Amino acid sequence: MTTRPEMYRFHNGEKAVLPFETAEYEARITELRERMEATGAAAAVFTSMHNIAYYSGFLYCAFGRPYGLVVTETDCVTISAGIDAGQPWRRSFCDNITYSDWQRDNFWRAVASVAGTGKVIGYEGDHLTLMQRDKLEDYLQPLTMVDLFETTMRQRMHKSEAEIALIRQGAQVADVGGYAIRNAIKAGVREIEVAMAGRDAMEAEIAKRFPDAEYRDTWVWFQSGVNTDGAHNPVTGRVLERGDILSLNAFPMISGYYTALERTLFVQEVDAASQKIWQANIAAHEYGMSLLQPGARCSEITQKINAFFEERDLLQYRTFGYGHSFGVLSHYYGREAGLELREDIDTVLEPGMVISMEPMLTIAQGQPGAGGYREHDILVITEDGNDNITGYPYGPDFNVVG
Repeated sequence: MTTRPEMYRFHNGEKAVLPFETAEYEARITELRERMEATGAAAAVFTSMHNIAYYSGFLYCAFGRPYGLVVTETDCVTISAGIDAGQPWRRSFCDNITYSDWQRDNFWRAVASVAGTGKVIGYEGDHLTLMQRDKLEDYLQPLTMVDLFETTMRQRMHKSEAEIALIRQGAQVADVGGYAIRNAIKAGVREIEVAMAGRDAMEAEIAKRFPDAEYRDTWVWFQSGVNTDGAHNPVTGRVLERGDILSLNAFPMISGYYTALERTLFVQEVDAASQKIWQANIAAHEYGMSLLQPGARCSEITQKINAFFEERDLLQYRTFGYGHSFGVLSHYYGREAGLELREDIDTVLEPGMVISMEPMLTIAQGQPGAGGYREHDILVITEDGNDNITGYPYGPDFNVVG
């Protein structure tokens, strides 16, 4: 019978052009090793899409299979399934091992071949399942385990110049999607038709700007009427009507990096009650952006915007925090939870952080001004303030359309 190995190296083709230079990834690994040393970890075993992509350049497609990145004092190796052949190696700046599925848990045998056994092992407590943690312990027999979730999140929160340049382009692509969505809006069309126009425009723009990239996961949530009440409500087949409130949500994805544009719009006309709520949310949005300064604390910014809404008897209509970090994250992976504008986050803003301002008010159906009102800009924290990298206009002058 043909020999069926537990693992092998399938270095097929040439290394691809990644979103960043090799020096960028090497610098990230160098800092990671310093953070590992501080925790006592001899090897780090990453299983999340965001950390594997951040440190190696490879964004995996799990489809029920485990994937990993193992970093030691000397090695940096992605671990991938045979179904992907040579693509993970081409998209990793570092080495890659392919595990076979001829027997159960070859993934962990491949991990152990790099990490070794009987050592202090770092892992991701926010991602590793109980089942996979048990297997890690079985195959790596760690001396002890340390959670690297917090320290890697802190590293990702501070963006390099190269990351900020990529995020800036992503924001520009989101603007392209916003204009395409605006142009598609009119009474009688369905949400899905408008969403498709924005998605297609963004994917074409990404392909133009990044000819060597992989194209995946760019999406639009375009909502109307009662469907605007939640920020993450999926697109439906609802037909737009005159006077409808709309939510434009454009999300380009570039090599795992997510950016966003979110705007409130109305079809053809806006009534007085809706106009009042809309303008109040815009005022909070502008006030919030002015608070995003180096040295400001996330919780204190949140409390100030809360007070702003409270003074206008609107705070009870707020449904979530006022903003969050941007980088390697998506709606199904990643979250730099230490950089969110919420009451329980005390992180101090520093130059190089990238954060959104996105206040939202939701008025229940049957009340004057019913609907969800949301504006969203992305800002880079600088040495002396912030740089708003979102260009699409907000407010009634531009966004009563169709």
